[in-house]
This record gives sequence, structure tokens and C-alpha cells, in this order.
Amino acid sequence: MTTTQAPDLLAQEFVAFAVEAGVLRFGEFKTKAGRLSPYFFNAGLFDDGAKLGRLAQFYAQRLVASGLQFDMIFGPAYKGITLAAALSIELARLGHNKPFAYNRKEAKDHGEGGTLVGAPVQGRVLIIDDVISAGTSVRESIALIKAAGATPCGVSIALDRQEKAVENGVESAKSAVQYVTEQLQMPVVAIAGLADLLAYLHSTSNPAVTAYAGAVQAYRDRYGV
Repeated sequence: MTTTQAPDLLAQEFVAFAVEAGVLRFGEFKTKAGRLSPYFFNAGLFDDGAKLGRLAQFYAQRLVASGLQFDMIFGPAYKGITLAAALSIELARLGHNKPFAYNRKEAKDHGEGGTLVGAPVQGRVLIIDDVISAGTSVRESIALIKAAGATPCGVSIALDRQEKAVENGVESAKSAVQYVTEQLQMPVVAIAGLADLLAYLHSTSNPAVTAYAGAVQAYRDRYGV
């Protein structure tokens, strides 16, 4: 007897929201790995107060439900800066006030100086970003956090593409998220994944979106993990 896993309602709500906001788009897009993807997720398009606030709610709900314990939030430049601030505001609204910090791409040689901005980086630090493509940003963040004497304790992302990573032109058997989880020993909490996107495509009544279900499934069959 086979059992069907119930859909993740939070993930389904998030995918629907991302599509409606124009952040999750369908067509033909070239990824960093050089693949032609039938979908593209651009968190930079959560570009007004309403959309950013709703996004922060999804991050916060997923994190609270995960049970992951952390003392502060770190947002890697550049997208992570906005995400860290938004998540901090939403968590405070929910009664979990957490400080946040972020890094500059280049060190500042005047004023307070240095590369880190915001609250002192200390305790258990959660890294927040939109996606994990190759794990480079996560590794850099871990190095900065450890150099400050703190402990990186997990990563929160919006979308897990659940596809084989490519490093130095070589395709891996594992995804970037699996690499972070297994090699860097860091739990990754994603709001939704490619499997959730496929479930949405098969359940929505929007014909303009369901038309891409076959292409997304074929992409997952070819590159998925």
C-alpha cells in the first residue's frame, strides 16, 4: 500500500504568492550553472512594503515551526541585508525579538570601519538568503561569523531548487543545499522547494501557469536530486 504525502500548505501558499507577485516566473531562463530553466525565482522583486512584509511572514512561520534555535540573524550582502531586517521585524512582531547584522562587500576605512554592520555578531547565528546556488555565500558568511567569535547555526532560504549543484563546471550528484547540510554541518530551512512548485503547478486552475508543469517536471527529471 502506498501513501500520498499531504501537501505542505505553507509552501503552497508561498509558491502561489511568489507567482502572483511576479517573483516566480515561467519561460526560458539561463541559470548560473548554464542550464536553461523553465522557471526563475528573483527575490529582488519583493520590492515593496506589502510584498516584503508577506515574505518575512513566510520566513518567520517556517523558522518558528522548524524549532531551530538561534540568537541573532545575519544577512549576507546584498539580498540578505533586506531579508535579515524584514525577518527581524516580523519575529519581533511575533514576540521573538532578535538582533541582526550584515556585511559590506568592501571594508569601510572610516567611521566605525570594518565589514560588519548592525548588532554585535555573537551567540548562535542564523544566516538568511533567498536561495543557495553553489554555497559560496554561505561559506563566506560562516567565515565572517566564526571570525567574529560566534557560531553559525543554520541557514534560512526562500526556495530550494532541489537540483544538482555545479562547481567549476562539474555537475555534482548532490544539491547545493545538501552540500551545506552534509559538508558544512548546517541545517537548511527552506520555505518551499521544487517539489512544492510542481505540486502547485498540478493543482492550480491558472492555465497560463499549468502549461509549464511538463517543462518543470522534465527539468527536475534531468537535474533534480
